[in-house]
Amino acid sequence: MDSFKSAQHVIACDAATIYSKLTNPSLIQQLIEANAEKIDGQARQHLDTVKFTEDSIAIQSPMGEVTLALDHENSIDGRRIVYKASQSPVPISMVINLEPQPDATTMSTAELQLNLPFFLRKMVEGQLQEGANRFGELLTHIPFDRL
Repeated sequence: MDSFKSAQHVIACDAATIYSKLTNPSLIQQLIEANAEKIDGQARQHLDTVKFTEDSIAIQSPMGEVTLALDHENSIDGRRIVYKASQSPVPISMVINLEPQPDATTMSTAELQLNLPFFLRKMVEGQLQEGANRFGELLTHIPFDRL
């Protein structure tokens, strides 16, 4: 299993709130739509490649569109959120690890986990690492307490 993990980031919100919001991604879509005019062009371009529903996230990737559905079995309330690809040529998961802090903030990391053939890995590993980094950074900009 290949893993592409973002750096650790601090989110100014408690882990329980973040968990409750990220397990309902349609809330993020509503936030994006309500603030579309405030989102800069490059960020908007990246967001245009992502679709959110009540329990899934669809992402345009180098392998085509990948839909990630919430994996309730492997998610841990308040600590870990797992989305798994339902129809993908390779098994892929997006994992958000949450580490509650005493000051009501949360340390988070975003991780992409997938099984890639060696030749394919060399072609896309840079893009996958960049995707994990961007998603980890994106989490710090979401106003979870206002969703």
